[in-house]
Amino acid sequence: MPLPGLVLVHGGAHAGDCWDPTVAEVRRLSPRIPVLAVDLPGRAGKPGDLATATIGGWADSVIADIDAAGLADVVLVGHSMAGVTVPEVAARLGQTRVREIVLVTAFVPPQGRAIVDTLDGPLAPFARLAARFGGLFGGAFKPPNPILRYAFCNGMTPEQRRFNLSRLHKESIAIVAERVDRRGLSPDIPRTWVLTTRDRALSPASQQRSIDALGGVETIIRIDACHNVMISHPQQLARILVERCQRHTAIDHAG
Repeated sequence: MPLPGLVLVHGGAHAGDCWDPTVAEVRRLSPRIPVLAVDLPGRAGKPGDLATATIGGWADSVIADIDAAGLADVVLVGHSMAGVTVPEVAARLGQTRVREIVLVTAFVPPQGRAIVDTLDGPLAPFARLAARFGGLFGGAFKPPNPILRYAFCNGMTPEQRRFNLSRLHKESIAIVAERVDRRGLSPDIPRTWVLTTRDRALSPASQQRSIDALGGVETIIRIDACHNVMISHPQQLARILVERCQRHTAIDHAG
């Protein structure tokens, strides 16, 4: 039976190319796994207005990319701010197409709350300032690079830091301020969490709150890494993602 496609959804201030080091490792480890690293609207050439973006609109974009790639069933992977997008994608595709959700140090607000309401850490003041004075920023914002380097890149090699800092983008204030609604998410879709233990953007305690907010997380895998683990530890993360895909083929054969 074919392996499910691996769909990678980037977080705030990034685009699909942040996954490049991990994608290369996945393809080396298991060339049979189809891999799709999406660009969310409003960056890297994907049309979209960050000022009027919605979680639902971003979910539509991800689903359109999945369908265009011909992926019948998928393992959905979301990093950081994709914690608000991936559950919506999974809710719309349903359990017949989504084999598993894997959230990688993601931010998941409690039901009915927004990222800006509950975010802590070094990025929180910038998110709250942007949400309060969004019009002054044109609906999008990006914290200064030294702050992003502190939040995302601790423990990286100089080459990894250069790679990361050269691929940063403005982020949508509307998404940060939008309240989430996960009532459509099936409880039967398996959920895995990759918890980064040296994370400055989302501390382990903050990640645990997100795990509790999401609910249904069956597996927690810890990596001694910074927030942008897909750049700092691509081999380790790729092994985890390949295993998550391969286990569903094994389950299907067993069934």
